[in-house]
Amino acid sequence: MVEGMTPLEELSQLLLRKGRIILVAEDSIDLRSLRGKNSIYVLQLPEASTAAGGRAGGFGERRIEKIYGFQYQDGVCEKIVETDEPLKLEKIELPYHATALPVLMSDGTEKIVSGVIDPEFIQSYKQLT
Repeated sequence: MVEGMTPLEELSQLLLRKGRIILVAEDSIDLRSLRGKNSIYVLQLPEASTAAGGRAGGFGERRIEKIYGFQYQDGVCEKIVETDEPLKLEKIELPYHATALPVLMSDGTEKIVSGVIDPEFIQSYKQLT
């Protein structure tokens, strides 16, 4: 985490910066209120990576460079994981069904990212990280 930055600010920065990411969430994402409970994983892919899952005819790159995990509940956001350890990353499954996913940012704007809402993926990620 960048010094002086809250977990919510760090998550927002990850969503706004340029680069290939896939977002996997337990539920729809509303960073304005942080109501309810939600887990969010940001999968950072190599810059040259193509679509989610990334293989055309079995070729291409399908790897994660880094994973960030956050969860929020009742107005509090916390970071639960950040790793680039190859042994952990190779066990992380990329969702093949990632599509355009709207995220309501803390300032009320909407950001569209590549992602999926999938509680089963979230549970598998929590076990690996």
